Amino acid sequence: MRANKRRPRPAALLRALLGALFGSLGALATSAAHAADLPEDRADAMWHSYDGGGTKADGPAVLVRKSVAGKVSLSGSYYMDHVSNASIDVVTTASPYKETRHEWGVGLDYAVRDSLLTLAATRSKEPDYLAEGVSLDVSQEVFGGMSTINLGFTRANDKVGRSDISGYFDSAKHWRYRLGLTQVLTPRLLASLNYESVSDDGFLGNAYRSALVFGAAVPERMPRTRSSRAVKARLIGAVGDNASLRGEYRYFWDNWDIKAHTGEAGYSRTFGPKWLTEAFLRVYSQDKALFYSDNATTETLYITRSRQYSTFDSTSFGARLAYTALKVPGRYEVKLNGSFERINYDFKDFTDVRNGQLYSYDANVVQLFVSATF
Repeated sequence: MRANKRRPRPAALLRALLGALFGSLGALATSAAHAADLPEDRADAMWHSYDGGGTKADGPAVLVRKSVAGKVSLSGSYYMDHVSNASIDVVTTASPYKETRHEWGVGLDYAVRDSLLTLAATRSKEPDYLAEGVSLDVSQEVFGGMSTINLGFTRANDKVGRSDISGYFDSAKHWRYRLGLTQVLTPRLLASLNYESVSDDGFLGNAYRSALVFGAAVPERMPRTRSSRAVKARLIGAVGDNASLRGEYRYFWDNWDIKAHTGEAGYSRTFGPKWLTEAFLRVYSQDKALFYSDNATTETLYITRSRQYSTFDSTSFGARLAYTALKVPGRYEVKLNGSFERINYDFKDFTDVRNGQLYSYDANVVQLFVSATF
């Protein structure tokens, strides 16, 4: 039987597919545009790969967007993950496993005066987990286009199962609230500040995971509610005529006593009319959850040994590249895009029970996709 399943996080892999590949130059280039402008018609096809810590995930993804009557833009997306999991959690408690995950999404953007309304729905299914969600976002331009206010809300429902149990045995509900402000400071400097509040209720643990108490394996016991907050600041500035620098900082905290800091810096540059490049560095640090223990010495109401709730640091560095293969101004544009990211995870209080050493591992993330606007 499988154990300690952790669902892949497709959002990080889809960032490049569902938005501009390089936010730094893109944001500066469009900062003078109205918030009510509809997203451009486009089609994207991507292949992604994650390999690290004994877990491999890869598969295709597609996105198609088309405007109707100049006021509405419709979009549809599909994402697939082929997952092969032999992570430390799995190999130390049970046997490795393979599975396939599918995700579908639809969206509608509606432009009215200086506002853009976005309604989206997603459905993700894997053999023992079903996740559905709907979101509504509003973008409002104020002060003559120098400022843009963003409001958003997401409501999601999950159904949780196990491979050895027919049907689903529990569920979880999630509420997300977003508030953001983007401000043009100067013609060459752009700033943004975003806040997110999340409330979770229901089964928030892992149906397969075990914890250790006095060296003995016991089922993981997690709280059924969680509240978290996050604040993110971003600054983008033009350097010369064909480059930009960006800096970001994000602070996260929740009622499980987890506190996390994320810092990121990136440098983007164009080379001629066809090449766009970016190099970036990201640093992350996190404190452990109140009820996390590598090997508990007392019996408590809640207990987990999930390394995602432990104390750890991670460092990421990578590069992105885009090449304009075809372009007819006012008609269409075809770009070839690729990115590579190397991530190092260093755990401070999670040990490999096979050798008693603190655990660490490296992961590689690759994205290759074709993007066409028309």
